[in-house]
Amino acid sequence: MEKNGHSLHKLSAAGLLVTLGIIYGDIGTSPLYVLNAIIGSHAIDGDVIKGAISCIFWTLTLQTTVKYVILTLQADNNGEGGIFSLYALIRKAKIKWLLFPAIIGGSTLLADGIITPPISVSSAIEGLKTLNPEIETMPIVLVILTLLFAIQQFGTKFIGRFFGPIMLLWFGMLAVLGIVQMFENLDILSSLNPYYAYKLLSTKGGIVYLGAVFLCTTGAEALYSDLGHCGKQNIRISWIFVKAALILNYLGQGAWLINHEGSTLAEAGITNPFFGIMPQWFVPIGIGIATTAAVVASQALISGSFTLINEAIRLNFWPKVKIKYPTDLKGQIYIPSINWLLWAGCIFIVLYFQEAKYMEAAYGLAIVLTMLMTTTLLNYYMIIKRYNKLLILVVIATYVVIEAAFLYSSLGKFHEGGFITLIIASILFTTMMVWYFARKIRNRYVVFEKLDTYLPVLEDLSKDLTVPKYATNLVYLTSADNRYEIESKILYSILNNQPKRADVYWFVHVHVVDEPYTMEYRVCEFIHDDVIRIDFRLGFRVAPKISAMFKMVVKDMVEKGEVDVISRYKSLHKNNIIGDFRFVMIEKFISYDNVLPFYEKLILDAYNVLKKMGLSEEKAFGLDPSSVTIETFPLMISESKKIKLKRID
Repeated sequence: MEKNGHSLHKLSAAGLLVTLGIIYGDIGTSPLYVLNAIIGSHAIDGDVIKGAISCIFWTLTLQTTVKYVILTLQADNNGEGGIFSLYALIRKAKIKWLLFPAIIGGSTLLADGIITPPISVSSAIEGLKTLNPEIETMPIVLVILTLLFAIQQFGTKFIGRFFGPIMLLWFGMLAVLGIVQMFENLDILSSLNPYYAYKLLSTKGGIVYLGAVFLCTTGAEALYSDLGHCGKQNIRISWIFVKAALILNYLGQGAWLINHEGSTLAEAGITNPFFGIMPQWFVPIGIGIATTAAVVASQALISGSFTLINEAIRLNFWPKVKIKYPTDLKGQIYIPSINWLLWAGCIFIVLYFQEAKYMEAAYGLAIVLTMLMTTTLLNYYMIIKRYNKLLILVVIATYVVIEAAFLYSSLGKFHEGGFITLIIASILFTTMMVWYFARKIRNRYVVFEKLDTYLPVLEDLSKDLTVPKYATNLVYLTSADNRYEIESKILYSILNNQPKRADVYWFVHVHVVDEPYTMEYRVCEFIHDDVIRIDFRLGFRVAPKISAMFKMVVKDMVEKGEVDVISRYKSLHKNNIIGDFRFVMIEKFISYDNVLPFYEKLILDAYNVLKKMGLSEEKAFGLDPSSVTIETFPLMISESKKIKLKRID
């Protein structure tokens, strides 16, 4: 995407092409494995095929088109989408428990995404077995996935421009292959009748097929998450083409399968109906295009995971980790720790399941939970936006029933490997909950003082030449939302813990707002050229580069004559040398003297472990370590039992 990426939000040919390359990787590669998962090793049954095609069509219509493309895309947060963006929209409703569906949804989306690159790439590469049944495809898959994750650190600016044309070619191929096969058996068109879906699901054990059918819409949640890249109009228009291509391909596969009714795929001499509908001469070309499309799909998932974690960090759901910006593309980030965590997860999935058909059995269970959580949050969004109450009831009831049915069917996958993605989701969920609630516990016991009370003291200290000067400009990061308050520990640091005389005291506060890309600041001058507070209001997708932002604010204030940053030392002042800036970070730790409830101690112990694994505060805020002083203070939560000491002569 261009630097001015928002220009692509408008409906245009360029916007539609970019949308194809970014949005539809996951859902677009589903024909590689959906019908293969439905048939498995069973003999082909025409009624099952028609029922499955009918279920796929109506799932794409109700779940993807109506719920996501029409309804959920309306819940855009200043042009951004995704479950955390949706949560940020309704957070102002002050309904505390909505935190849980947001975190569950984010965790399951990230966890189930770990299986998307392996299943997409494996399904494509296993097409080689159509040419040579003896070929070992797993090493090829492992190499492709490793290379894919290795190039993330360089960004995708160069190869990203090819994603749109690649996916256009992919969807064109899907449509043409499907149409050619449909003419072999036009009766397959009757499967679009919802009667066949009802017939399949009403038979004994028919609902079990929903677990495999659901795979056709697993990318719908990612479609919403990528809203900010392309805009809803481009998504809605391009979806018409994408859905048509998908349905045509499913119909073509269905026609081919019915023509081989009574035999298994192995007996039909094919490993996957997706490659079965290709002419023999076209199979190598088809495998190449499918593999390339699978790589594009995987890239979209990886980028989406980076965005998800970045939002989680800003919303205080995830430990601060190193974030890099490999290119000048808007919104493109690279998170090394998440990149290699995803790589390890993908490699494990490939080694554990070995073949795509076994991955299919485990795929989709966690994403059903994500969709249920999105439905829960969407309900409150519609309430806040004052939608018609009857409409809300009908919409939410409909999707709770549909997604509950998918969940019930997918639970059968638990023992077949679904437990793996749920274990990963549970670890991610626990991490987010520990980080969030530990900060809540710690913040509950932070003591604030009225700043006005101490302004005369700070002014006197600043002018007291008997105290050695600590810095020309002394900067503290404060967590006090109220600008007229300050942490008692900061005051203790300045006044008691080696009194720190400075010419100017700066207090900097960062407030994360519910809009994605807000970048605002406010200056409050308590004592001219002596005590100043700066409040940054940053969106939940904005990197907190406080060092750079602070310098911009100071420069602006200097140009307006609001502050003098020239060194106050006579020799340096005479030569207009800018004074030094010293940042002080206050680190609070839990004193052993505290008596804590067991569950709070457990949470805080886990928090301390996570904090050591994450990025330090100064690095997270983009500060130069050479200009930062770290001071640690005990956080007194509750007093321990009094120690009885007796004085003796």
